[in-house]
Amino acid sequence: MPNPVISPAKDKQLVGSWFYVDIPGLKMEAITEAAGLEMEIDAAEFTQATKDGHQITKKMPGAAKFGEITLKRPLGTDKSFYNWLKKITDGDAAFRVDGSIILYDIANKEVGRWNFLNAWPSKWSASDLDVGTDDPVMEELTIQIEFLKRES
Repeated sequence: MPNPVISPAKDKQLVGSWFYVDIPGLKMEAITEAAGLEMEIDAAEFTQATKDGHQITKKMPGAAKFGEITLKRPLGTDKSFYNWLKKITDGDAAFRVDGSIILYDIANKEVGRWNFLNAWPSKWSASDLDVGTDDPVMEELTIQIEFLKRES
C-alpha cells in the first residue's frame, strides 16, 4: 500500500490569546480578557392570511443589536478605567470614544480587527478582597457600544 501524501499544514483558525484593545485615552496594558464581540439581528414577525383562510407567520430582519464589551485586567495604580466611568458621573460630555480590538497571529501580524463606535463605560468593578488568597485583584470594565464592524 502506498504512503499517503500529507499536504502542508495551513492554520486558518485564529487564536484568541494574542490581542490588543485600543481605546484612545485609556492605558490598555495587561488586559487579560476581552469579551462580548457580538452582533444580533432582531426578527420582526407579522402574520397574514392566505386566500384559503390559513394564517402564516413571516419573519424579516429587524433592528441590529450589539453586545456589551467586557474588559478584565489586574488592578494596578492606573485608574484610567475608573476615571472614564467617572467622567459620566462628573457631567463631562466627552465620554464617548471609538476603539478597536485587534487580533494577532504568532508572527505578530494583524489577522483580525473589530472596530466599535460611540463606546462608553456602564460599569466598573473590582474583584473581592480576601485575606485567604494570594490571587491578584482584578478590575472589570463593561462598555456599551452602538456599532461593531469586523474589518479583517
